Amino acid sequence: MTDQVLAAIDSSQFSAGVCDYAVWAAKRLEAPLSFMHVIDNHPQTSEPDLTGNLGLGTREHLLEKLSDIEEQRAKLAREQGRLLLDDAKQRALGGGIGEPETMQRNGTLVETLVEQENNIRLLVVGKRGETAHQASGHLGSNLERVVREMHRPILMVPKAFTHPEKVMMAFDGSKTARKGIEMLAKSPLFNGVTCHVVIVGAETAEHRSQLDWALTTLDSAGHVAEGAIRAGYVEETLRAYKEEHGIDMLVMGAYGHSRIRHLLVGSTTTSMLRKAQMPVLILR
Repeated sequence: MTDQVLAAIDSSQFSAGVCDYAVWAAKRLEAPLSFMHVIDNHPQTSEPDLTGNLGLGTREHLLEKLSDIEEQRAKLAREQGRLLLDDAKQRALGGGIGEPETMQRNGTLVETLVEQENNIRLLVVGKRGETAHQASGHLGSNLERVVREMHRPILMVPKAFTHPEKVMMAFDGSKTARKGIEMLAKSPLFNGVTCHVVIVGAETAEHRSQLDWALTTLDSAGHVAEGAIRAGYVEETLRAYKEEHGIDMLVMGAYGHSRIRHLLVGSTTTSMLRKAQMPVLILR
């Protein structure tokens, strides 16, 4: 299946939000919707070295029991995944999706998603997965790796769905950011949604020209577009603008050539993304 909306679900508290945002996106894009659950069979801890510590018969018996336990764990994981996929499918059917697909895969999440990449139009994932720490400021390590490895748009979502009505894009005038504006303008995902464009920096002729280009591009595509140039630190400035205008989705490019780049691909993930309580659409 090509050009699908793919929603990666697990047993975390974010799966309901993943399902609902995926349904919203699939309906907007008029694209097929698939749910995927990945079973990571890689052991979380190394197996103990029992050689030399036990008698031969005892050692073989213990290894047999350990093997049986691992088999049972794998069976339970598969069954849990099937139940999660069934629930997601029913939720999508109730949301108006005609034929949602489900798939279960073995492996690591990142590697599995990369394998599926050519079939993905939009990937929907939760801010954190089932194994991540639940502190509000924590960002799942899998998500950071997915952002780095994938070359498709990624929608990172919170626990609960809110219908997007105002989106904000941090814009720095770079080639990637311009491509993001063009993607925003062409995508039916934001039809009827007010698009805000914010440049963080000084009020200069160059910045004003860049902002005018972005607003004209969006306006020509039929979007209601607003914009501003604000001086200050990127994270704080964007957060303040979001609060002032009631923004309910943030749109960002994963790669750029300014300070905005470090929001996603710096050596550490900045507070802007970690503390985001709204969905973030990451464009590639």
